[in-house]
Amino acid sequence: MNFRKSIKKIAVAALMMTAASPVVAQDLIARQAPVDRKAKALDTLALHNLQMKESYDMPANELYQDWDNKYAHKASALPDSFKIDLRHYHMPTPSKVITSNFGPRWGRMHKGLDIKVYLGDTIRAAFGGKVRVVRFERNGYGNYVVIRHDNGLETIYGHLSKHLVKENMNVRAGDPIGLGGSTGRSTGTHLHFETRLCGVALNPALFFDFRAQDVTADSYMFRRSTVDRESAQATKARGKNDHGGYNPSDVNGGRDIAQNGSKKNNVAETSYKAPVRFHKVEAGETLYSIARKRGVTVEELCKANHIGKNMRVRTGQLLKY
Repeated sequence: MNFRKSIKKIAVAALMMTAASPVVAQDLIARQAPVDRKAKALDTLALHNLQMKESYDMPANELYQDWDNKYAHKASALPDSFKIDLRHYHMPTPSKVITSNFGPRWGRMHKGLDIKVYLGDTIRAAFGGKVRVVRFERNGYGNYVVIRHDNGLETIYGHLSKHLVKENMNVRAGDPIGLGGSTGRSTGTHLHFETRLCGVALNPALFFDFRAQDVTADSYMFRRSTVDRESAQATKARGKNDHGGYNPSDVNGGRDIAQNGSKKNNVAETSYKAPVRFHKVEAGETLYSIARKRGVTVEELCKANHIGKNMRVRTGQLLKY
């Protein structure tokens, strides 16, 4: 009898515990809800702080609202002022020879610097960032690369013979991004190098001193009110010298010197030489009109190209000057 009573008590207790378990579970869920809300709030705060830190570390986030691989450059509103960090850089090429300055040229605006390089020379990223555009443009840049940098600048590398990166790749300063060439609208092997802020071209000489193979300072404070005057000063101080030539040894170790590598102690090999340039003949041009346009005499033009004064040039022909 007592045994039966004990069994009944145990069964009733188990039944009561089973009935109460959903209530207990609901109580636990109810108590857990405020904890989850607090954790979620903390996660949101941590994420916000992380985003703020990334925005501080990468000023480019303040300037660009989108990521577009379609356009090499698309101008947007410039800030009144913006500090550009120039530390942690790498020169795009070891060449010290500037063949064309930033500014008006041949009736149009030349929006970068032309730097003398040889076919196949390695071209490197100027700063760390992300590759935005890798394209070919027949009547312009040729093979070119656009990189958006963490400091807010975008750099463009034009007339490459070959791309070494792909769109959306992350690169560090000094990483190879292409090889020197003369693709697109180009009359000789060189690197066309642009620096842009919000899609607006700025003089690379504001940031880079190619002859010294260095940046101009640890940072540059861009101000819309003074940038034009500072650009003119930068060209005067660090641009192409129109009154003299260049030393062949300034271009990638002096490959213009005799192929046997010897350097004789004579004036001919140690003196500066003027760079050879090319003119692409347009419809209706003559030797006389080309000579006036390029600032040389007809005799000099003929001598450089081994032609006579009465020769009729043809459209598309390349002439040395």
